[in-house]
Amino acid sequence: MTNDATHPTGAVDAGAGRQESDEGFLRHGGRELLLSLYAALRSLKLYPVENETVQRALDELMISTRKLLDAEGEIEVRMAGDFMFVNSTRLRLELDNYASFSQILSLFRTFDIGTLQIGPEVERREWQVFLSLLLSLSTRQDPEDLLADLQERLARAAVKNLVVEPRSGTHDLDDQELALELAKRTYSQGVAVTKEVVNGVRLGRAASLKKVKRAVQNIVDQVLNNETSLIGLTTLRDYDEYTFTHSVNVCIFSIALGKKIGLTKQQLYDLGLAALLHDVGKARVPIEVMNKTTSLDEDEWRIIQEHPWAGALVLFSLRGYDETPYRAILVAYEHHMKIDLTGYPRSRRPRELGIFSKLVAVADGFDAATTRRSYQTIPIQPDEVLREMWENPRRGYDKVMVKALINLMGVYPVGTCVILDTLEVAIVAQANPDASQLNRPLLKVVINRDGGAVPPPGDTVDLSERDGSGNFARSIVQVTNRSEEHTSELQSH
Repeated sequence: MTNDATHPTGAVDAGAGRQESDEGFLRHGGRELLLSLYAALRSLKLYPVENETVQRALDELMISTRKLLDAEGEIEVRMAGDFMFVNSTRLRLELDNYASFSQILSLFRTFDIGTLQIGPEVERREWQVFLSLLLSLSTRQDPEDLLADLQERLARAAVKNLVVEPRSGTHDLDDQELALELAKRTYSQGVAVTKEVVNGVRLGRAASLKKVKRAVQNIVDQVLNNETSLIGLTTLRDYDEYTFTHSVNVCIFSIALGKKIGLTKQQLYDLGLAALLHDVGKARVPIEVMNKTTSLDEDEWRIIQEHPWAGALVLFSLRGYDETPYRAILVAYEHHMKIDLTGYPRSRRPRELGIFSKLVAVADGFDAATTRRSYQTIPIQPDEVLREMWENPRRGYDKVMVKALINLMGVYPVGTCVILDTLEVAIVAQANPDASQLNRPLLKVVINRDGGAVPPPGDTVDLSERDGSGNFARSIVQVTNRSEEHTSELQSH
């Protein structure tokens, strides 16, 4: 293996170009699909189904559908507020198609449809039945249970490849709540595709990276647009799903760090893919070793230490099915090596770790240390982890990257439970936007000074605020372990 300093930049640009090309294809194909859908609806509304105009419109709808299915395998059309997404790529509306999209949005809202899932075997007949039912039921005087009625009739007509699901309530949310809802979807999608890849590798199946790349694109977009919402979700961990949530958390932290040090969007795509797949080699580790609740013996530890090399081999083998960026292979191999090369796998010659490997190593170390796992009842507090990463050279982290992490997270990272000098208990919600106030984050107070629980979403306070005398109104006096009660408060907030 060689370091990424020797990697031609043209290959990085080519990978980024493919990412943007995929996104552009989805935007264009998604617009075509919805315009064809609108044209077919309009034709069915004006003419009987036997009419040539209707038949031609259905033919065009099938052509648009098949074009997307051939490339994507499956299609999900989703509504969130006034936005429309196709396979999680937001469609950019233009003046010449705004009226068509508005009509579809309005019709879907009438039925309270949140998503339309289009299966790979969808037939022309199914589209005809689905659109006819939309038109006939939408004229019903009583709007109650329209969606349930539609779902029942689709089932009776044996329409299996067009599935509608209700909205999640995002249409009634304000901007902050909508951002959080979209962040949750992005996070869940990341966990799902990571699980699919890891389980596929365990079972010896060929894994396509198309869904992984799409999930990374969504995470990058979310971090660039609303970093706080997504980083906040990394605190709501489930140790039963650690293998998958850890990879998504490391992806989020890595992208946020990459943004912090000034990487371009194209570079963030490559970094995110490398981070999401950094631990794919653990798919080659026996489940009983991965989930062991007691200390590992020497042989088991040796197996664990083989996962970086195994990950590099897995990703290299995927190149035969889908293009895997070189840097993802390098990161899988290098992320446990340490700056002084005393980690694993041991390098046989001097080398300089790649910048992506340094970034992912820091994100990986932080998330691993602050997460409760099967053998770790109480995780280390985030502020202690940052201090250890910064002060202990044996940890082997790049100091520049650790400093970037501290600047990103603040001295008290998101999710830290703190006691204030006012006797309130609070959860760190966000680092202070003012870089000079890293030790004074924004908090959500969950227990007031009288010991009573504060109803969700809690009281937001800024520790940099001062009272009339010019003194800080509140200060942190102690970092505390989150009890189960505090954890449930955090999840509800």
